[in-house]
Amino acid sequence: MPTLRQLFLANNAQTTDFPLLLEFERAEGIYMYDAAGKAFIDLISGIGVSSLGHGNPYVINAIKDQVDKYMHLMVYGEYVQTPQVRFAEKLVSLLPDHLQSVYFTNSGAEAVEGALKLAKRFTGRQQIVACHNSYHGSTHGALSVMGNEDFKQAYRPLLPGVSFIRFNEPADLELITVETACVIIETIQGEAGIRVPDAAYMQALRSRCNETGTLLILDEIQAAFGRTGKLFAFKHFDIKPDILLLAKALGGGMPVGAFISSNKIMGALKENPILGHITTFGGHPVCCAAGLAALEVLLNERLIDGVAEKEALFKKLLVHSAIKEVRGKGLMLAAEFESFELVKKIIDHCIENGVITDWFLHCSNSMRIAPPLVIKTQEIEKACEVILEAVDFYC
Repeated sequence: MPTLRQLFLANNAQTTDFPLLLEFERAEGIYMYDAAGKAFIDLISGIGVSSLGHGNPYVINAIKDQVDKYMHLMVYGEYVQTPQVRFAEKLVSLLPDHLQSVYFTNSGAEAVEGALKLAKRFTGRQQIVACHNSYHGSTHGALSVMGNEDFKQAYRPLLPGVSFIRFNEPADLELITVETACVIIETIQGEAGIRVPDAAYMQALRSRCNETGTLLILDEIQAAFGRTGKLFAFKHFDIKPDILLLAKALGGGMPVGAFISSNKIMGALKENPILGHITTFGGHPVCCAAGLAALEVLLNERLIDGVAEKEALFKKLLVHSAIKEVRGKGLMLAAEFESFELVKKIIDHCIENGVITDWFLHCSNSMRIAPPLVIKTQEIEKACEVILEAVDFYC
C-alpha cells in the first residue's frame, strides 16, 4: 500500500522538484499539527491567507450554515444570492464612496485578469504600465504584468503593450501617458521582499493618473484586511484607487478574489460585448459566506488594533549581525540576509524546529514573516527564538 506521500508524488502535480512534503492532519489558531502531533507555528499564513489563524469557529459555522442552504446555483452575476449580496454590501461600506461595485472571482489572479480587461475596455486604450519586481499572479495576463523576466520568459508571447517602471521612483511616472489604460501596482510590494513606498510617491502616482486619464489599479491581494495595520493598505498613503484588487485573506481561508470599482467603470463589462467577464464559480456562496464571517471577526474583535505593536516586537527581537534589515509594515515583514543559500538553511532549520517560514520570489535572500494577526506576544517570542537559534547555528 503506497503512503500518502508516495501518492502525492505520483498523482499530484508539483511546481518544483523539491516540494516541502510536510504532512499536516489538522490546524488551529497559528498552529498546524502533523500526524505525530507536533505543532508548527505558521509564520506565513499560507502566504497571506489565514489572517484569522486556522479553524476560526465563527467562519466554520458560517460555512456549515451556507452548505445546508445551497452551494453553486448559477454563473456569477445572474441570480440574487444572499451571501454574495451581503458580502459585497459589507465591503462597499468600508471603502471610499466610488468603490461601489464588486465583481467576485475565484482568485487573485482572476481578479487581476478582470481588472486589466476592465481598464482596457473602459478607457479604450491598450497600453498598460506595471512595476519592476511586481507579482500579480501566474495566469497569462497576470504574468504579463509581472516584473521579473526569469519567471515569464518561458511563456512568451504574452500581452503586448506592457511597459515597466521602477517602484517608488518618481522620475518614472512620466512614462504614464494619455495612451496608458491603467497602472497596476501593489500598494506594498510583496514578492519583491516587502517594499513600502513613500507616501509622496503614491500621491504623485495618483496625480499622474488623474492628469493622463489613466486608471489606477491597486493590488492589495496580500496587503489588505489588516495585514499592514490598516484595513486597506492604501489608507497609509492618503490615496484612492480606481480599481481595487483583493483575494487571499478575503475568503477567511476559502478561495475567493474580487476586483472593485465604480458602477460607471464596471458597467463597461455589460455591453459591446455583453458578458465582458464571465466566471462560473466566482463568488461561490460558501466562499462569500466565509468571507463575510471572516471580515466580521476581523472588525468585531478589533484584531487590527494590535498589529503595529506586534510589528514592533518582531523588529525589536530579530536583531542579529547576520540580519541586514527587518522591513515592512504591520505583519507584512521581510528579514534580509546575505544570500539565498543562508536564507534556505535558516528556513529549513526553522521548519525542523516547528516554525514555518519562506522566502520571496523576487528577493530570495529575504525571509517572509506574515503570521496570522491573532498571534500572541509569547508566540512571537517563541518564533523569533527559533529564528535566532537558526541564525546562530549557521552564522
